[in-house]
Amino acid sequence: MTRLVIVDDDAMVRTGLRLILGGEPDLEIVGEAQDGRRAMRVIRDLRPDIVLMDIRMPEQDGLTTTELLLAWPDPPRILVLTTFDADDMVLRALELGADGFLLKDTPPPRMIEAVRAVARGEPVLSPSVARQVIAAATGGREPQRPDAQRELARLTEREREVAIEVARGSSNAEIAERLHLSVATVKANVTRIFAKLGTDNRVHVAMKVRDAGLL
Repeated sequence: MTRLVIVDDDAMVRTGLRLILGGEPDLEIVGEAQDGRRAMRVIRDLRPDIVLMDIRMPEQDGLTTTELLLAWPDPPRILVLTTFDADDMVLRALELGADGFLLKDTPPPRMIEAVRAVARGEPVLSPSVARQVIAAATGGREPQRPDAQRELARLTEREREVAIEVARGSSNAEIAERLHLSVATVKANVTRIFAKLGTDNRVHVAMKVRDAGLL
């Protein structure tokens, strides 16, 4: 059972997330909070596996709260929820170590799968969030194709296919379905991609794919 805490200042959003996630047999909503300060107390007391974290909140925003939580010895996984698909705070949360980013209007099946993916240790990005994060991280510069193409040349054909799906913001389960692979095979490919590209971050892989002109 994956234990969740919802942190959002909008009561309607919290209710919606409870309705979407609370009915799943493997997910349990154990608590919620309306701002970052209250969230710290709730999370400390309940010790959830995953926190669904809004970015913009009164009292203490989600960015500050994420930074504080990830400084704990055994922090929960953080899945950031945002209304803004071009929010520069999302990039900062990535740098801090958040495990995933989803728009609040993500379809329920995709949101449920994203929570499960994060519980398995798989970082997740909504496709539109992925595009905005990559654009922000590259600062609007022109793709550096020769260097990126040389790095992507280290990958096998299958690994390149997986890397492109990663760059589109797909979860491992989605990649498995699209490429007709098992999830275990996808995970193995992602691990090899990380090793060959010298990273442990899916957004960095996405940036390499973009710079190589494969998107």
